[in-house]
Amino acid sequence: MKHEDIWRAIDTLAAERGLSASGLARRAGLDPTTFNPSKRHMPDGRARWPSTESVAKVLTATGADLSEFTALVLGARALPAAARPVSRRVPLIGFAQAGADGFFDDGGYPVGAGWDEVSLPEIADPNAYALEISGDSMEPVFRDGDLVIVSPNAPVRRGDRVVVRTRGGEVMAKELQRRSARRVELRSLNPAHPSYVFELAEVAWLHRIVWASQ
Repeated sequence: MKHEDIWRAIDTLAAERGLSASGLARRAGLDPTTFNPSKRHMPDGRARWPSTESVAKVLTATGADLSEFTALVLGARALPAAARPVSRRVPLIGFAQAGADGFFDDGGYPVGAGWDEVSLPEIADPNAYALEISGDSMEPVFRDGDLVIVSPNAPVRRGDRVVVRTRGGEVMAKELQRRSARRVELRSLNPAHPSYVFELAEVAWLHRIVWASQ
């Protein structure tokens, strides 16, 4: 269990509920600066760990249980070997490549021979593929270098994390805030990045992220 994993789990719980680190601290009844990045190390550089009491208050405030928090801390390592999903090889591509022509058909299904492959958990969609996150617009949930599995056939609902490609060739990972008959509204989990509103005609495809490796 690593210091940065504990703090990433707290950041993820906050982001999933639309809160900043200070917002989560306030909701948990703590000093607003308790979870600030500047408080995560002591003046001499040593790691400062959140107290058990702080974690307990976070779980109460967010409605999460200890098993969920542990899974966020440990990622895939939280699952015992016997319970890990059977893996399969899926096509893998980076975000920089995903915007280029020749990697997706008109429906957003992976095509062409330029894909790499990666072994990740089995999911039902035979057209699933993996993308390597680049940039920081989805931090702290997805970080630069994380792999996400995208399912073109999975139903998409408000609040889902999605990958969107515009007809101009731009590819982005966002949270679906709202989708109407005319527009798609997308939110960046990192408050330093803007949200987007696209006319439906501007969107080539929108697919749900169903799994992430961190």
